[in-house]
Amino acid sequence: TLPPNLLPLREGMRLAGPAFPVEGVPSVQLDRDESIRGILTMLGEVPAHHVVVYQTHDRGSAAAHLGELSATSLLARGCAGAVIDGGCRDIELVLAEEFPVFCRYRTPADAVARWRIEHWNTPVTLGAVRVEPGDYVVADRDGIVAIPAVLLDDVIERAEAIVATENEIRTAVRAGLAPLEAYERYGIF
Repeated sequence: TLPPNLLPLREGMRLAGPAFPVEGVPSVQLDRDESIRGILTMLGEVPAHHVVVYQTHDRGSAAAHLGELSATSLLARGCAGAVIDGGCRDIELVLAEEFPVFCRYRTPADAVARWRIEHWNTPVTLGAVRVEPGDYVVADRDGIVAIPAVLLDDVIERAEAIVATENEIRTAVRAGLAPLEAYERYGIF
């Protein structure tokens, strides 16, 4: 489970897809052209259906690591959304594009002059979770999970079984079965 302070730009947003991790660091006195070229090169390499997962290491510079033009570019490439342990800007325009973004904060401050991209499509860590390229990221109003790619089939199988059991429990509880009895009958609640 990724950090709970990564929130959707709007209630109801959700996303799912393989991870395309990105990592950078706050920086000062950047060459603007070199900085933006690195960011734009990364944006151009995100595969369709992937979720861009940013580890910005930004704890004080408050830069927007994604804005409307970046979101539009990613959407045009078929990207599934972005998870940013950092900031976002141009919120109304990003929302108008209906591009799913989960981030830590919002700011108008552009990252180009404040943040240096280090690498992409290599593992990153958000909170205590290591996200590898291709791990499956799912986000909704409950939060964000990253499922290791090697476990994806097993996790889907287990999740489907749990949902089926919870559907039975819901029906039984609505019919009057006490919660403890439901737990004793089904083994979960």
